[in-house]
Amino acid sequence: MKRLTTALLFLVACHTAAAYEFVSVAEPAILYDANSLKAKKLFVATRYLPLEQIVALESWVKVRDSKGKLFWIEKRNLSSKRYVVVTADKAIVRSNWDDRAPVVFYAPRQLGLEWLGNEGAVWVKVRHRDGLTGFVKSSDVWGD
Repeated sequence: MKRLTTALLFLVACHTAAAYEFVSVAEPAILYDANSLKAKKLFVATRYLPLEQIVALESWVKVRDSKGKLFWIEKRNLSSKRYVVVTADKAIVRSNWDDRAPVVFYAPRQLGLEWLGNEGAVWVKVRHRDGLTGFVKSSDVWGD
């Protein structure tokens, strides 16, 4: 019984310590239902789509999207440059990480923004492809 308890504690500790890594799609790429070019092609992922890396093999990565769906993608199609996707109907990007800070821009649902870092648990620093930078609430985006 003591061995079982120790083993379970070890597994919980490993799971807690192993935070999943976020990656993004480097160029439009096919997502598959298995780790093979012969597997069923599900759809084409757009450039900058953020994905959560679940399992990494030599040439394939199992990933999760913002809706929780799992896919396989060739590793060569991924970038370590991080992006987030807006999940709110309209996210407010502010000049500082404060609800009273001036608005820099509004970001519509599904817009990809470059991830520049987290500011505590509530705010994410982002950059729009036009170069504007600001802070958005982490509850309004996925991929941080």
